[in-house]
Amino acid sequence: MSDKKAAGGGAKADGNNVHPIAEHGEEDSLLPVDEHVEMVSENGHKVRRRGIYLLPNLFTTGALFSGFYAVIAGMHQNFEAAAIAIFVAMALDGLDGRVARLTNTTSEFGLQYDSLSDMVSFGLAPALVMFSWAMAPLGKFGWAAAFAFAACAALRLARFNTKASSTDKRYFIGLSSPAAAAIVASIVWSGHDWQVSTEFAVLAALVTLVAGLLMVSNIKYSSFKGIDFKGRVPFVAMLAMILVFVVITIDPPRILLGMALTYGLSGPVLWAWSKLRAQRRGAAGKSE
Repeated sequence: MSDKKAAGGGAKADGNNVHPIAEHGEEDSLLPVDEHVEMVSENGHKVRRRGIYLLPNLFTTGALFSGFYAVIAGMHQNFEAAAIAIFVAMALDGLDGRVARLTNTTSEFGLQYDSLSDMVSFGLAPALVMFSWAMAPLGKFGWAAAFAFAACAALRLARFNTKASSTDKRYFIGLSSPAAAAIVASIVWSGHDWQVSTEFAVLAALVTLVAGLLMVSNIKYSSFKGIDFKGRVPFVAMLAMILVFVVITIDPPRILLGMALTYGLSGPVLWAWSKLRAQRRGAAGKSE
């Protein structure tokens, strides 16, 4: 009777020891690669599911490849292609999560894979491309600024993953890593054919450092996650989107640089404005 219970419970008895029995297919594999098994919630119960979802992870892999290619292109002094590759990674990164939610294929594996892809595409790639383009002549100051950006991106992603379920979805706490990467990449793209002076290299290093610090700040940024892409919108909204694309095509690197800087500065400006209003309210209360 005890042997039947042990077998039914997924374990076998060996004297006083109980050993788990591997599920069917986990022992005998044609390839020396472990099968991914994940605990998921279905109808309020925790169940084990094997394998990963293909579609959203294909987008994540594309984003990872784009970030890796940006590093390679930067090493070969092809800075225009490197900057464009980072923006391609942003587009793919924005799609993987939405595709997963629309197709109900979200998973913990996808979340962790996306985070690692973001570290490469929006942490290492922008820092290394900017370093190769402008900051290498600065020596230790240049690579220190590049490292600070990459380290801040890692800290930003780690903080986001641990607080993802407890924060207001309408806002990011700190500048998102894709937005910070957009600032750096658009600067490189705008001046990919420039002869960078020492003064501009110092400015580029300072911008890179500030973008990194904004990622780990507590300043709130709009996440735009309140936009309902599945619902109906006024016709003029579609017209506005078309106009945005038209404007970007006029001069992509500089228009995207303006948009990235506007978004990056919006957080500190709104934070300072809210502090100023709070001080004015406090002063008015005391005067009364």
